Amino acid sequence: MQIDYKKLGSRIRIVREKKRLTQEQLAEMVELSNNYISNIELNRSIPSLDTLVKICNALEVTPDYILIDSIYTSKEYIKDEIAKNLNKCNEKSIKIISKFISLILEEQDLP
Repeated sequence: MQIDYKKLGSRIRIVREKKRLTQEQLAEMVELSNNYISNIELNRSIPSLDTLVKICNALEVTPDYILIDSIYTSKEYIKDEIAKNLNKCNEKSIKIISKFISLILEEQDLP
């Protein structure tokens, strides 16, 4: 399992801002330094599990909500990422991708 700490930090920042909390306020709530909260949000520090739980409790969210798009193990997450990227493609690129997928599937079925 691989964790994308940049997405984790970004998700914490987004939730914090929705709650209208400053980094300083969140830091006080979880008894950490303002600098450390900033470093987590900017992917300069990796929070321990204990710290992550404290932050989630302070923000009134579950750890899975913070981790939802940060862990690269879910097939559904990967499918969602592919769909997002396909939406950015022009028609020509989509046709090329479709042909590529067909080729992969043909090779996959070979013994």
